Amino acid sequence: MKNKKNPYQQDKIVFFDGECVLCNSSVDFLLKKDRKKRLKFASLQSELASDMLQIIQNDPAGTETIIFYDEGRLLIKSTAVLHIAAHLGPPWRAFAVFLIIPRNWRDYLYDLIARKRAKWFGKREHCRVPDQETSGRIIG
Repeated sequence: MKNKKNPYQQDKIVFFDGECVLCNSSVDFLLKKDRKKRLKFASLQSELASDMLQIIQNDPAGTETIIFYDEGRLLIKSTAVLHIAAHLGPPWRAFAVFLIIPRNWRDYLYDLIARKRAKWFGKREHCRVPDQETSGRIIG
């Protein structure tokens, strides 16, 4: 994708840590709740993530946080989580109300969980591979 136009310009992509059990469980949840299939998913360890994040912005957060690419905008940490929830429809979109809380407060809680996630939930040895059901939605 280097030196090329971004083919995902109009997409909504959730970049997640493909080795994190909590992150993968969250992707499973989102795949189930996103009934309109608006969201796509890519591991932060994938070549696609590396290429796209280089095109858009110089690696805003590494593999330590969730990144939500929404039609050209990059959102990270708690802001990403709340915007993703807003795309799920009711009742999940109600969580967007927490955007009124100052970002540094929300991100403090996010960072606390992010630091402990491997200890609390474990890590996978390999990133997930799309199956027939998720083909086309897990893109990297």
